[in-house]
Amino acid sequence: QVQLVESGGGLVQAGGSLRLSCEASGRTFNSYHMGWFRQAPGKGRQFVAVISRSGGSTSYTDSVKGRFTISRDNAKNTVYLQMNSLKPEDTAVYYCAASQSGSYLIGYNTWGQGTQVTVSS
Repeated sequence: QVQLVESGGGLVQAGGSLRLSCEASGRTFNSYHMGWFRQAPGKGRQFVAVISRSGGSTSYTDSVKGRFTISRDNAKNTVYLQMNSLKPEDTAVYYCAASQSGSYLIGYNTWGQGTQVTVSS
């Protein structure tokens, strides 16, 4: 099973940018759909963005459309989340996840440890 390690979180002012990275172990990275999820204090885990195995299909939650971009580099076993125009409400722990489902929209059951993103107003 793939193991996931996130990096790139931190503290940023509103309007700023961050790029999260998630590196996967193993030689089968391109067999997994990949996604980013987040959990704010006192709230449940929320879908942010997902990308298909080939990178040809992506989907975003409405609140980040036009601001966040998910991408992947299968040669580097890495998925990225570029976050621009950050808002205080984007503050959360961000988790990378993997799915081997037939659809890239479901089946995320392998998780990283999370990376904290804090956006100050």
